[in-house]
Amino acid sequence: MDSSKWGGGNTSLRQILKSERYQEKGQPLSGEAPRLSSDPPPSGAAGCRMNCRSEVLEVSVEGRQVEEAMLAVLHTVLLHRSTGKFHYKKEGTYSIGTVGTQDVDCDFIDFTYVRVSSEELDRALRKVVGEFKDALRSSGGDGLGQMSLEFYQKKKSRWPFSDECIPWEVWTVKVHVVALATEQERQICREKVGEKLCEKIISIVEVMNRHEYLPKMPTQSEVDNVFDTGLRDVQPYLYKISFQITDALGTSVTTTMRRLIKDTLAL
Repeated sequence: MDSSKWGGGNTSLRQILKSERYQEKGQPLSGEAPRLSSDPPPSGAAGCRMNCRSEVLEVSVEGRQVEEAMLAVLHTVLLHRSTGKFHYKKEGTYSIGTVGTQDVDCDFIDFTYVRVSSEELDRALRKVVGEFKDALRSSGGDGLGQMSLEFYQKKKSRWPFSDECIPWEVWTVKVHVVALATEQERQICREKVGEKLCEKIISIVEVMNRHEYLPKMPTQSEVDNVFDTGLRDVQPYLYKISFQITDALGTSVTTTMRRLIKDTLAL
């Protein structure tokens, strides 16, 4: 495996991704950064509303790199927001299965990322990312769009009202698709996007290592209010993914890749 796919740190980054995951029962591994506030996080639904975190990432890619870049980000977040399957022995007593991981080599980016080894989860992500890529391609605009990954928990409501979905963490990835004229530019883009993705993945890991609100571990009767139990081999926190195509995401990401390519060619 080419160590350059990790920005020169293949082994160390893989170790970061696998060692910094939250342990079962929502407790982070030792050695994490302390909370900036000495106040304990609120509990329950009110705590969810008050502590809904919002993280925004920006990427600039070539059209054929959209799918791989988005999958790398989404899979990295879900790697840290998934547990093994819960196995209840009796109310209040349960064990948690293991979560397997696997490395994924990108075809159009010099990058390798780690994902949960769940084919069902991978298919679900590929489906929505594919729809996003197709929407970007057919938009006829400037190739600007964004995807949002929202984690939430359910609050049961009495009939005839539907359950309330309370978000507690949202990840938004703003994407700008650039058009490149030559193969030399594409090769530079391949390398530069890999470097930028490496930075994004490390920043995701740093966010995950903070001691902040996570839904408390549920009882057996409430597990579906916190986790997606529909998959056979893994149990992510409840999440939903949405996307939009727009030309009003701002200009900060618009010129990033072209500037990187221009600077590289000038060397």
